[in-house]
Amino acid sequence: MINRQKTKRERFETVASKRVQIILDRLETLSKCSNTNNYEYLETDVNKMFRAIKEKLRNVESMFYQKASKRKNTFSFNK
Repeated sequence: MINRQKTKRERFETVASKRVQIILDRLETLSKCSNTNNYEYLETDVNKMFRAIKEKLRNVESMFYQKASKRKNTFSFNK
């Protein structure tokens, strides 16, 4: 059996598809926090969560279009 090395494109497709699926799955678990039978939250909490998610998404997206510096973002309700 010939052990062919994957191209950069093939590696990207493999890794990126798995990572995107992980993100989608984690967003699904986050959606479970919207159940008001189990959780209590304020509109300001929801705004903070989605502002942080959108900001990170914009930062990551920009890295695909330009050489953006990597900046680690952290989330806290206390910010």
